[in-house]
Amino acid sequence: MSNAAFAEVENRKQSIESLQQSFAENGYLIFRNVVPKERLTALAADLREEFDRARGSSALFSGGGLISGHVNSFPGEGARFAYEALEQHGIVDVIRAIYPKPFAGPYVGCNLNLPGSVAQHYHMDGWFLGDFIIANVAVVDTDLVNGAIDVLPGTHKSFYPYWRFVLERAHRLTTRVQMQQGDVLIRTSRLWHRGMPNRAAVPRPMIGFTLGDPATTPAADPFRVNDGKIVFQPNWFRTTALGRLREHTFAAAPVTYSAYRFVRSLFGNKGYAAW
Repeated sequence: MSNAAFAEVENRKQSIESLQQSFAENGYLIFRNVVPKERLTALAADLREEFDRARGSSALFSGGGLISGHVNSFPGEGARFAYEALEQHGIVDVIRAIYPKPFAGPYVGCNLNLPGSVAQHYHMDGWFLGDFIIANVAVVDTDLVNGAIDVLPGTHKSFYPYWRFVLERAHRLTTRVQMQQGDVLIRTSRLWHRGMPNRAAVPRPMIGFTLGDPATTPAADPFRVNDGKIVFQPNWFRTTALGRLREHTFAAAPVTYSAYRFVRSLFGNKGYAAW
């Protein structure tokens, strides 16, 4: 091996080690300018157009995040290029280096943060013993106005029953992750975080590629689910009458849900495992 080739291998090894250390310490990594902006702009337009069409035709569900302003979606075939960009730029290789568990293709999702949304409660995704990786792609510039995600670095290291989260005032670690269109946020599902209010006039989409989630089985072609068409899905709250009542209560008085979570966390380890 030539000296130049040896130096390149060593630099790459040191870079991976540095990323591993940062991820282990903070629970997330950010990669800038990864996904093509012009194609993301087109995808954002498609998502907003389809959302307006669904809402205007009364085809959209009632509740399920529409009241609090955070809705899930499947971005369809039109998001395939974004994952291909992660592969081409070596982001997927980095994920395999920092996350030792085997995983196949991604589960493809997208969060639509609607104008006038409220702040979510801090939470982690899934359960502590079944950790996985989420790769978020900024479909548009995401800042403090349109709801940049709030993460709590280091909270992935040990399990937090909600009572401990409150008493240790873990929220003081608050870190708003502002991203430019095309940036990528890699985070562990164990990292506590929350969606924030969107004070802009238009919805803010954020792609989420989930890798290694034991609760989901990726489709043979994950971008051809629903025939590759965009579809919107409930987030957090159920679409039943009781679910809508709970969501209205949460949006109007979030402290009530905080109190409920605190009391419930005193009895058992909800969120620690799937059982």
